[in-house]
Amino acid sequence: MPSFDIVSEVDKHELTNAVDQMNREVSNRFDFKGSDAKVILKDFDMNLEAASDFQLKQMRDIMVNKLSKRGIDNRSLERGKVEERGLRAYQTITVKCGIEKEDAKKISKLIKDKKFKVQAAIQGEQIRVTGKKRDDLQAVMACLKADIDLPLQFNNFRD
Repeated sequence: MPSFDIVSEVDKHELTNAVDQMNREVSNRFDFKGSDAKVILKDFDMNLEAASDFQLKQMRDIMVNKLSKRGIDNRSLERGKVEERGLRAYQTITVKCGIEKEDAKKISKLIKDKKFKVQAAIQGEQIRVTGKKRDDLQAVMACLKADIDLPLQFNNFRD
């Protein structure tokens, strides 16, 4: 039977490249001279550090630009609170990977409510969709792209 997996994942290598490009641009820009602003990546957490909240905002704009050029969806970013300690401002931004349980249930319910002739099974942080016809699976993909506001990818499409 034809099937595919619905996942939400970020390529770690592309994320590393985007952070390296961000650090390079921040170190070369005139408005960041002498501020020692930087981005540190640990697993899927980006720690932004700058002299002020205004510079953090500028760094977030650079981050959105660099990530989108690398094919990383900005909807997968979870921004933390801005903390100001002393003369420095800090912010942690987490890159979400995987589909959370509530979102998986919402996607599965949407597929059932639209009455597609497919079955959706939640498997950890992904959803496996199976059906008899390839056209039904492609209709599910089109529906999810239009109705769900999550960074989803469709993998392992099999006939």
